[in-house]
Parts: sequence; C-alpha cells; structure tokens
Amino acid sequence: MNLNLPIDTLMYGIAQLFLLPVLLAIALLFLYAFFALGAFAWQARQRKSGVASAFELRSLRQARPRLSLAEIEAEAMNRLEFIRIATRVTPMLGLVATMIPMGPALRALGDGQLADVANSLTVAFSSVILALLAAAITYAIAHVRRRWYADELLQLEIAEGKQA
Repeated sequence: MNLNLPIDTLMYGIAQLFLLPVLLAIALLFLYAFFALGAFAWQARQRKSGVASAFELRSLRQARPRLSLAEIEAEAMNRLEFIRIATRVTPMLGLVATMIPMGPALRALGDGQLADVANSLTVAFSSVILALLAAAITYAIAHVRRRWYADELLQLEIAEGKQA
C-alpha cells in the first residue's frame, strides 16, 4: 500500500536536509579525533619523560594553590567533557548518516536504478565507518585521560593529607 501523505513527504524531505550537516559533523569529529590523538600521544610522551606541565592537575594546583580538591576534580571533568561528548555523539551521527541515504537507496531500488542504490549505500557505509573510527579513538583517549586525572587527584589528596 503506497500512502503518499503530505506528512510522509515532509518527513522525508526534512530528513534529507540533514544529510550534509551530519556528514560535515562526522568529518569534523573525525579530524578532531586525530588531532586529539596527536595531543594525547605528545602528552603521554611528556608524562613518561616526567615533564611537569604534562601532569595537568598538579600544574593547576601549583598555579592556583587555593583551589580545593573538589574544584580541581570539577576542572578535570570540564577538560574531559568535549572528548566524552564526541565519543558518545559520533556513533549516533554515524547511524543517522547511514539511515538518511537508505531512503533514496530504497526508492532507487524500487525504480531499478542500481547505480543510485550503490551511490547511496557508499555514502551510508563510509560515514558510519568514519564515525565509528572517530568514536573508538576518542573513547580510548577519554578513558586513559580519566585514569590519569584519577591518579593525579589521588596524589594531590595524599599530599594534602600529609600537609594537614
């Protein structure tokens, strides 16, 4: 049964409008993931070498000694916020970018236009692959950074306990 209701056509049209912005968002998050990976690798190298500035929370404590541990912990969460959002949003955008081209692909399949089906599916699968790669990279970085921050907070807490 083919119902071409105005609401169906409207929803299809609106969904198609989101394809380009979603693809651009995935591309930007993919680039961000590799930027974050480079910054992470640099910081890991510095931490291994014992460079003091690579230990962000300790450096923050030295720069602003009046901050409480709760304020430092809040700052750590602020520093993790964007990468954690990217980790969660990127796969969702990948799913959206997979589903949007499926409408035109199914229409083209119904009309027997296999080249258009292939083009739509190429966009769908390429976008989800890039989104999942970006999410995997940002997830790993966020996870390790969270551990680094927890270790630094523990060391600051121990140091504060010794001073009291």
